[in-house]
Amino acid sequence: MSNSKIKLSLNVMILEQDFYANRALNSFLAWDRRTRVIALAQTIDEAFEWLDSVTPFEHPRVLVLDVSVVSSPEDLSILIHRFRNMVKDLLIICLAYESDPRMVMSAFRAGAKGYFIRNELRLKLVGAILAALDHRFITSEDILEQVKKAGERLPEAEILASEREFPEMTDRIRQAIWLCVVEGMPAHLAANEMGISPHTIRSYIKEGYRILEMYDSDMEFPEDVSPLERAYLRFTGLEFSPRNNELIEEKPAPADPPQEPPPPEKGRKKKPKSS
Repeated sequence: MSNSKIKLSLNVMILEQDFYANRALNSFLAWDRRTRVIALAQTIDEAFEWLDSVTPFEHPRVLVLDVSVVSSPEDLSILIHRFRNMVKDLLIICLAYESDPRMVMSAFRAGAKGYFIRNELRLKLVGAILAALDHRFITSEDILEQVKKAGERLPEAEILASEREFPEMTDRIRQAIWLCVVEGMPAHLAANEMGISPHTIRSYIKEGYRILEMYDSDMEFPEDVSPLERAYLRFTGLEFSPRNNELIEEKPAPADPPQEPPPPEKGRKKKPKSS
């Protein structure tokens, strides 16, 4: 385990058309100091209007993209190219409600760095972003299998590590950790939600912290990381993934292979360049 305590903070834009999903993604990313949400958008126009309103220095490093904002693989390719042409070195993670090999391949060829089914990704979103820093493309085993069955292939694709398992953690302790650590609910409200006393839920949290620390006893944290934040980072960490288990310095990502040129945009004419 590295002893590095260098903080990694990636600025993130979320483009998600569902209001509640938009806010939920924001909450998950905001809890983790390795990511910082700087812009929320529900439409393509909102996203580009915001990008136009700030300087390149203020542009995001990461875009979490809801692929349902477009209606076809061709449109997805066009959109990803638009973002990558506007924001240098933008890391794009695509989220979908269902797997479509055509959309996956379109995202990959246009230069996206990951593609996932949102309900399967769950708390692994930060893990997916961090893994994408080191790999050409990150996805799930199910998506990779569906792409293969469709007769396509994803060169250099990596499967995202699984969530950590804590066998000693009972369902009630896990629920208490989820409510108080992941959702940030005060102990008395979490106790009411679970139908137990505040004293009992505090004992659950204490035991949960002990179990989490037992699996990461050698994990290094900056001095200003609170016990609550440590518990969150441990609880949401992934198996066999150093980037997800340390606060480390960002390294240059592997160079992307040459991408296919974007398809012509439908109904759009190129503006003449100003002299």
